[in-house]
Amino acid sequence: MFPTRTLAQRQARPDRPRVVLDLEKLRHANCGLGRFCRHLADGILALGEQSFDPVFFLPQSLPQETVRHFRAEGVEQIEVSPWRKETFASLYRPFLAPFQRRHRYDLWHVTNQTSKYLPLDPTVPVVLTIHDLNFLHDDRHKDRPAAVVRKLADVQRKVDRATAIVTDSRYVADDVAAHLRLGGKPVHVVSPGLSAPPVASPMAPAWAPRGKFILSIGNCLPHKNFHALFDLIERLPEFALVIAGKRETPYGEQLVREVAARNLGSRVTLAGQVSDGDRQWLYEQCEAFAFPSLTEGFGFPVLEAMQCGKPVFMSRRTSLPELGGSLGFYWDSFGAEHMATVFHAGMAAVAAMPTFAAAARARAAEFSWENAARGYLRVYRSILDPGAA
Repeated sequence: MFPTRTLAQRQARPDRPRVVLDLEKLRHANCGLGRFCRHLADGILALGEQSFDPVFFLPQSLPQETVRHFRAEGVEQIEVSPWRKETFASLYRPFLAPFQRRHRYDLWHVTNQTSKYLPLDPTVPVVLTIHDLNFLHDDRHKDRPAAVVRKLADVQRKVDRATAIVTDSRYVADDVAAHLRLGGKPVHVVSPGLSAPPVASPMAPAWAPRGKFILSIGNCLPHKNFHALFDLIERLPEFALVIAGKRETPYGEQLVREVAARNLGSRVTLAGQVSDGDRQWLYEQCEAFAFPSLTEGFGFPVLEAMQCGKPVFMSRRTSLPELGGSLGFYWDSFGAEHMATVFHAGMAAVAAMPTFAAAARARAAEFSWENAARGYLRVYRSILDPGAA
């Protein structure tokens, strides 16, 4: 499947460094962190890197589809188990020190800031990926300051243990520098990749609008700021609005009430969670994509819409301008008139640029998992062979 070395080959080259990738989140293969683990590991293996041996830190039970990817012969594995959690390991680690084979692993990549696992050997260098610090900015935590303090302290402990930090965007890197003590440790920015789109459903979902519509995607959480789109759609009578994503949340219930109160039921569809095929159909058939989010460590829906050649209207906040670049259209505020003005100007610019769809697709293609894997390999090398970095 992949150009990986067998265990016998590894034993024949004991000098080759061994890099552990924490893939524990593969137990949730379809969530964001699970997909990140899967595609990063795929990307690293596909590169056929010969300067080190990957070691996969894997859950005991995996979905069958994931097993086919990651039980590949020749890839060394460590099995996730409860006793490896840091809550336990921190207690018995001092007693293991005399028995540790120093640098049994040469590098350990903690692939998300919520991981509960660190190497048992305290001398193994650690690369820590911090995808976001959204809990600092989410309205849901404003009345839970103690929870915010605990979350930040947990990330700080991992930063203290790390040798180098990686973030998904420059925005997150700046957020990390502002809220955590780095102690001079390097912070690298490596953007995640965008996967190939699924096959679109052959027919429109039964609930889909019959005319032109604007699409937005995301779970109904306050930082997504979907309600700002209601003022916009009231000023765009020729368009309907579809918001696809989990709506069984307090904010989702608020949106349902607001749609009813504004009498927008015939023009606004809160679709809830949709299948991959239906989501792709929505991307391909919408006139434009709208993303008024207030906080995004990395906004995949922006790139997914651009991958389909669509104009994207988004907040100028956080990481989003890093994704859309000069091809995005940005709201500096969420007043209805300003949003409508930006929308009309953007759609006119797209109509005047016959190559816009191709340019948007090319922009999205820059965010590939091959590029992400190469970025992480550079980080690994900067630690394994600092003289060559």
